[in-house]
Amino acid sequence: MKYDVVVVGGRIGGSTASIFASKNGANVLMIEKNQEIGTPVQCAEATSFRTFKTLEMEPSPKYICSEIKGADVYAPDGTRGHLEGEYTEGFILERKIFDKQLAIEAAKSGADIMVKTIVKSLIRKEGKVCGVVAKHMGHTIKIKADVVIAADGIESKVAQMAGLNTRQTPKSLGSCAQYEMVGLKTDPHTLKFYFGQEIAPKGYAWIFPKGDNVANVGVGVRSDSKNAYHYLKKFISGMDATPVELNVGGVPVSGPVEKTYTDGLIVVGDAAGQVEPFTGGGIHITAHCGRVAGEIAAKAIEIGNTSANFLKKYEKRWRNEIGKDLKDSLKYRKILDQLSDEEINILAKFLKEQDLESISKMSILGFVKEYPQFLKLLKDIL
Repeated sequence: MKYDVVVVGGRIGGSTASIFASKNGANVLMIEKNQEIGTPVQCAEATSFRTFKTLEMEPSPKYICSEIKGADVYAPDGTRGHLEGEYTEGFILERKIFDKQLAIEAAKSGADIMVKTIVKSLIRKEGKVCGVVAKHMGHTIKIKADVVIAADGIESKVAQMAGLNTRQTPKSLGSCAQYEMVGLKTDPHTLKFYFGQEIAPKGYAWIFPKGDNVANVGVGVRSDSKNAYHYLKKFISGMDATPVELNVGGVPVSGPVEKTYTDGLIVVGDAAGQVEPFTGGGIHITAHCGRVAGEIAAKAIEIGNTSANFLKKYEKRWRNEIGKDLKDSLKYRKILDQLSDEEINILAKFLKEQDLESISKMSILGFVKEYPQFLKLLKDIL
């Protein structure tokens, strides 16, 4: 078998890369280890309008459960702040349907797809990646390719086979657990976030509405003592609702891996650590980087140069376009890590009294004068 591009992984990163590589003239094969694309779900399923702009797709009720118009944020003492605006608007997806639809779009763009296929090793020639050896339905097959795109999730084995360091540590990962729950009465257009060491140490709990009294209820933590499932059970203990699905997994929250390309190979999505460290959200980031990966791979095929020297254009471009956002997100996550519950309560009360669109320097200076412990935090932000 011979293709211009082989994409390993059939979720958002892999499908997006396949779509845009195919649209730009490359002959693409996407392979997925599971027998069905879209399952199991390992995501809170929230995304922004930017995702659809990147994908050049119109949002469809086929896979959109609810439209989000704002967010409620709860401090440890219960102080509630309400946020509205561009950064809190978007959608809750049904990822089982959305991911499969993206794969369908990849197929419509010309990509071939093989499910239940696991990469066992890479094909190399003079040190350059030039294909994969995979197992499909009990048969071992060799698939030659000029470019391999690794979109195979956290700690990408494909990237590691190519010599890239995509390993994560317990400190660089967030542990997440989520129930889809039925019978939970919550505003269908408002996200809810809950902070506090007793609720979710170094993380947060969430309620993301899917409409018709159905919601994703989850917890993400970075804790040395107890896992996310422990905190999830505690969080839902007083809820009058019934779980119908449980999803658990990890999310990289320490920023992108150091290098996302080598000779004949580029890395996308969770595999590359392309996730917002503060929120753990990655759909729009992964779609963005997947598109860049597909376009750069197709260009490499077009000009006949798939060396690391050319594929580094992928890393340069995605870092130029979204790298600052990821750096800022990591900075805010590290600031939050330093705050005690009492400090979060104080900050929440202050912010609740402000117009966040026109918060004044005088009010900030007055706040810091009253609570000098926040001076370092202010310096870090500025």
